[in-house]
Amino acid sequence: MSNSFLKFTLEQIRENGTYTSWLEERRLEWSPLIASKLALLLQGYTFIVITDEQRAWFEEYFLSQINASTTRPLVPFVSLKGIYNKACNTQEDIDLLNDLLSISFPNGYAFFYIGTNTGFKFKIANSKAESMLWLFDEQLQNSFYLSSRDKELDYKLISLYKVFEQSLEAVLFSKVEI
Repeated sequence: MSNSFLKFTLEQIRENGTYTSWLEERRLEWSPLIASKLALLLQGYTFIVITDEQRAWFEEYFLSQINASTTRPLVPFVSLKGIYNKACNTQEDIDLLNDLLSISFPNGYAFFYIGTNTGFKFKIANSKAESMLWLFDEQLQNSFYLSSRDKELDYKLISLYKVFEQSLEAVLFSKVEI
C-alpha cells in the first residue's frame, strides 16, 4: 500500500465529516485491507457478497449502490444468492462451491463477507485467503473488526461503504496509487 492511498483515505474520512470521524483512528487497519482488495479488483477478480442474516439489508444496499454511478465503469460485485442459493452444510459442499466459482470466474474471485464468524456463510467466505471480511465481535488477521453491540453499527456500515466507494473510484481513475 502506498503512502498516497493512506493519505487519500485520511482526506476522504475528514472530508466526509462527522459520519466517518470514527474511522480516522482506525484508518491504519482499514487502508491496507482495502488497498489489497482493490488491487485484486484491478486484476480482474469478482467479489461475491455474503452476509449473515442480521446484515442481509446491507447486502441489498451495497449491491444496489455499487454500480449505481454512471460516471465510472461497472465493477464485478455479485451476490452469492444469485449464483448458488443452496445451503452449504459441510466442508465438501464448500469445496464444490469453490470449484464451481473457479470455473465461473477464471480471472479469480474472492468473497466479501459482512457478519459474525459463526455458521457456514463465514466458513464459505473464510475458505478463500483473498476474501474481504468485515467481522463482528471477532478480530482475525486480514479482517476489519466491528462490534455488533455498537448502537451506531448500521450508520458505520453505510459510512464504510461510502469510503470504500470513494477509494474504488479514485483507484479506477488513477487518482491514487495502491
